[in-house]
Formats: sequence, structure tokens, C-alpha cells
Amino acid sequence: WKKPLCRSIDIRSSFRAGVFLRPSVYREASHTLTETAHSTPHQPIHRHRLPEMLSRLAARRPRPGSARAAAYRSSAAASSSVLPDALDRSSDAYARNAAAVGGLLSDLRSRVSQVLGGGGAGAVKRNEGRGKLLPRDRIDRLLDPGASFLELSQLAGSDVYEEALPSGGIITGIGPVHGRLCMFVANDPTTKGGTYYPITVKKHLRAQEIASECKLPCIYLVDSGGANLPKQAEVFPDRDNFGRIFYNQAKMSADGIPQIAVVLGSCTAGGAYIPAMADESIIVKGNGTIFLAGPPLVKAATGEEISAEDLGGASVHCKVSGVSDHFAQDERHGLALGRNIVKNLHLAAKETTRIVDGSEFDEFKKLYGTTLVTGFARICGQPVGIIGNNGILFTESALKGTHFIELCAQRNIPLIFLQNISGFMVGSKSEASGIAKAGAKMVMAVSCSKVPKITIIVGGSFGAGNYGMCGRAYSPNFLFMWPTARISVMGGIQAAGVLAQIEKNNRKRQGVEWTKDDEEAFKAKVVEAYDKEGSPYYSTARLWDDGIIDP
Repeated sequence: WKKPLCRSIDIRSSFRAGVFLRPSVYREASHTLTETAHSTPHQPIHRHRLPEMLSRLAARRPRPGSARAAAYRSSAAASSSVLPDALDRSSDAYARNAAAVGGLLSDLRSRVSQVLGGGGAGAVKRNEGRGKLLPRDRIDRLLDPGASFLELSQLAGSDVYEEALPSGGIITGIGPVHGRLCMFVANDPTTKGGTYYPITVKKHLRAQEIASECKLPCIYLVDSGGANLPKQAEVFPDRDNFGRIFYNQAKMSADGIPQIAVVLGSCTAGGAYIPAMADESIIVKGNGTIFLAGPPLVKAATGEEISAEDLGGASVHCKVSGVSDHFAQDERHGLALGRNIVKNLHLAAKETTRIVDGSEFDEFKKLYGTTLVTGFARICGQPVGIIGNNGILFTESALKGTHFIELCAQRNIPLIFLQNISGFMVGSKSEASGIAKAGAKMVMAVSCSKVPKITIIVGGSFGAGNYGMCGRAYSPNFLFMWPTARISVMGGIQAAGVLAQIEKNNRKRQGVEWTKDDEEAFKAKVVEAYDKEGSPYYSTARLWDDGIIDP
């Protein structure tokens, strides 16, 4: 089912169908990139633009039929071509594909609904019994009323460990507080006490990486028992382990990116540095505690018997130590104080304007290298360059892609990559045409462009095609997957054929017989392994992407 489904995606039709450019949808959008680039010509462009690209999270619909909307459509129609709708919704093929995708979406929603329950009904009940909200409810109280929240890597940690770890034990995402987009990092105390597994650390660091690149204030909702002790060898000692969290906090604070902590529960050992290193911190009376060593360890080390509240509660840290800046009577009070802190940052969000995107798409080099579609469009009023696969990459396609990427980099225009790629063309003709050099140029262009980049894997993502289309190794600001996505060094059938040939040659040299049945069984195992490891759920559980999204 995989290949026909992936190949059925017409990249131009996906634009028209509203994947990115929804007809007649009005959104608030930011000033054009030109203004930003001219006002700060020497600053890395991604530091300024991506937050504005994400302003659609808090967007509102203006009044349909406004004069501004009509004027925009009139001027755009004069200079841009409107993509025709190539989908035949009455065809059998459309019905089959719609049913197949519908099944995949049902599976995705089922998986997401499972992780939304956190650590289970028992843990949730205990959490509520302590007067504590669930992490997503905490985030919701901080967000502007009615605003959207872009949750990242919802399925992180799925089937990675023997025990369940919903969402990797931590909730991360982006949303507006008083109109300012912020990065949220919220521990889930219902999942293993909010302790940090290796995947939890990885997800936390990824959120900080995005916040650093996009200059997003960080709001840490702390409720964690610290590092997971049985996993300490994978959590504690290395460069990108637990300690890197505090390094990132210090660097971002020095760069002027606000760091805000709300201590809503335990904050133990190294985790105590999160509020201690924050620019401002809040601690909740009764539940919030901050200490390097909890009461059991203090008793073992010094013989002193003391309660958690007396050792590191809100009164101690607001009245005596000064570690925390704000005393909250309860969670709701603490979260309200958090909103006030963001309000007083004096980081005013840029004014926005209502713009209609329509379906206008100015295609670049339309008749050359046709297996790669490139062109200019607007997403929520933001000028973007779109690069979408329409087949295998040939030499001409790669050269076209390189030219377009360099053009967008020169003009400071963000790039959107839509991956559905089986790789670069192989064979004697391709080698003679310089496919290796052309592919290398495209990879170099992707690597060196300093504009914001967002990659969405809509179908296949195989081999070097992943590199040329801005895969994870090339640091896109975000990488999302559709449920139809597949990612591997090559297709399972192709890998099975290669490995079977190697095995056959080895056995032949050893004089060992290898029957046809043995060969088929060998290939079946390889295909099964590649199918499992190429699944979008396998990828997202390991944070190879920033989440699976509904097309």
C-alpha cells in the first residue's frame, strides 16, 4: 500500500488542496521579510523570521469580503498564476486514496489520544488529589484565550522502552502569551514522576534548540524528580545529556532570550538549576519544592530529619534563600503570575496585517527539471519558496533546486521542502550527466543557506534524496511528517535484494547451499525490518522529527 499511496500525491494539487495555501482563508500575518531584512541586515535571518512565520498560531479570521481582501486578490491575480485543481474527487482512485489516508489518520488520532492520558488514570487521579493540573492544562492556562498550541513530538518515546513513556514524559510546544510566541517545556508528573529518560532529555534539548534559533522566550513548567536513576548512564555523563539543559539556559539568557520557570512540584538535584538559572521564577506553596538533595538523602548524609516543605518549599525560597522571585498560593495563581511576567517583558509582537493567500503560486523554471517543483508563494502573508518532489531527482532537477535555493537565500526568503523522494537517478546515463556533482551542489546549497527552513515529509524520504531535500541532518527549523511518510536509507524491497545478493555470494564462496525458500525468507525479514524502522511512528518516537501532523 505504501508506494502507490505516496506516488498518488500531486505536489501542485497539494498546494491547491489547502495543505499550505488555503483559498479564501484570511489570517493575521507579519510584515514582509524585506522590511525585517533591511532593518537588521547583519543578523542571522532565522532569528527574526520564524516567529513571524508561526504567527498563524494566534491568527484570527477577518471579515470576509473586506476591501483589503478584494484589493489583494485583484493585484495578485494580475501577477500570479492560480493553480488549477487537478483532483478528480469523483474518481475511483481518489476514493481509494481518501479511504487509505483516512485509515492512516484514524491510526494517528488513536495513538495521539492514548498519550494524551499521560501516565494513566491512577496517576492522573493522584495528581489531581494534590491540587495539581495536568501539564497540557497548565499550558492552556498560560496561553492567550482561544489561541492555538503547536505541540511538538507528541509521540516521542512510543515503544522505545519496555515501559510506557507517553510523549517522552515531557510536553513541548509553541503558543502565544500576551501576543508573544513562547516555547513551553512542561514536565508530566504522571509519567514516571516526571523523571528524565534519555528521550526526555533529547526532547527538552530540541525545544531549547528551536527556542534559541527563533528567539522564543522559554517557559519551564517544572514538576520532575530529576534524572531517571536506572537510566543514569544514558542521561547524565555525555555532552548532550542532562547537563546540556542548563548550559542552553545560560547561553539563551545571555543572548537576551527570557527564561521563565514555574515550579509546580518537585525540582530535585540537577533539576533545581532550572528555576535557579531562570531570569524569573515562581514557586507554588505546598507543592513546589527546590533542593539539590531531598529529605531521604539529607537524612542519609547528615542525619537531619526535615520535611520537603521546610527543606525547600515556597516560604524558604521566597523569604529566606531568594532562589525564587514570586510566591504563588496555588497553581492557578502561579500560572497567572507567569502570564504577567511575559506581559512585562516589553517584547512587543510585530504588528500584523490581514492578507489572503488564495492559491497563487509563481512557479520557477516550470519546464526544466520537471521532477522537482519550485516556486514562490505566500503562507499567511509570509513570502516563501516552496520545493516539492514530483519524482526522482535527475541532474536537471538538482541543478534547478540548487538555483532556487540560492535565489531564496539571496533574497532572504524562507524555504518549505515537501519531501516525497525515492532518491537521485542511477545508471550510466545519469553518472555521465554528472548526477553526483549536481546532487552535491544541491546538498551544499541546502547546507549553506541561512534562511528559515521547514521540511514536511509527505511520502517517501529515501537515501541521498533526504539530504538534498533538507532532511534532519541539515537542521531545518522544523521537520514534520504526514502519516503517509516513509524514511529509510532505501526501500525495503531494494535493501532486501542487495543484502540477499551479498549473502548469496558469501554462501557460494563457503560452498553452502542457499535454497530459493531460504532466500525468500531472508528477504522477508529484511523487508519487515525496513517497514518497521521506516514507519513515521518509529521515527517520531525517537525524535527524528518534530511530530506527525494531519495533512
